[in-house]
Amino acid sequence: MAFQQELLAHLQSGATTVARAWGIVRKDGVRLGFTDHDRDLSFEGFEFRASTGLTASALEQGTGLAVDNSEAVGVLSDASVRSEDIAAGRLDGAEVICWLVNWAQTSERSVLFRGALGELRQAGGAFVAELRGLSERLNMPRGRVYQRACSAVLGDMRCGIDVRDPAFSVEATLVSQADRRVFRFDDLENFAAGWFTHGQLRVLSGESLGLTGLIKRDVSEPDSRVIELWEALPLDVMAGDQLRLIAGCDKRFSTCGAKFDNRLNFQGFPDIPGEDWITSYPTKTGNNSGGSLR
Repeated sequence: MAFQQELLAHLQSGATTVARAWGIVRKDGVRLGFTDHDRDLSFEGFEFRASTGLTASALEQGTGLAVDNSEAVGVLSDASVRSEDIAAGRLDGAEVICWLVNWAQTSERSVLFRGALGELRQAGGAFVAELRGLSERLNMPRGRVYQRACSAVLGDMRCGIDVRDPAFSVEATLVSQADRRVFRFDDLENFAAGWFTHGQLRVLSGESLGLTGLIKRDVSEPDSRVIELWEALPLDVMAGDQLRLIAGCDKRFSTCGAKFDNRLNFQGFPDIPGEDWITSYPTKTGNNSGGSLR
């Protein structure tokens, strides 16, 4: 661990005024600051609040590619981390930086830990967050997957479809909902029944702003449209909230062409033989010319 020279000199002086400061940047851009000092601190664009009570167990940091492990414990409060934020997944994967800082001269500081939040849980008015070091990214799979279905996500760089195109998405006002899973809208007459099956629902307003869900079923009823999710949203969505519905894609080559006219960007291998091909054998009545399977 390399310390800034000024901070190192302060630590070697024998009388220190140091504290830990934690900066968290959520994926939606919200920045949160915590410190175990008894007054607020400010640097690096963060406001570190003393009242939040964030603490951490000893950091385990190894040389080489060892994964750093620790846990941070903090108090749930309206001013910092709320139960609703954890339930909604707004802190999942958030960037975390921990400094050792001279609170009397905040320019004297060094980074102790840099990584991301992992699993979060709540207990007794507090939250416990798993800390994952930068080397955790080495556990993520990389490269192409050779399969018949498309490996791209609708709307990403490999797919190339603009999901904001009115042909593929619509902003609609929620009429009613049941169990946070079944949502009813006014009739979306410009879209055929089932258009949004395998698609995505995004909340654009209200307390549940930013939540998303995967669409299981899209049914057109007289004067209304019913969207059912695979899993219930963690927070309530109220009538009158604005939601965006994004067209569904079942990852098949035929759908890519017929629904999106996007065959050139298809990221699968539709002509890969299936498992039946392994056990196939020639027959007198079959086509044994060795020609195309299509």
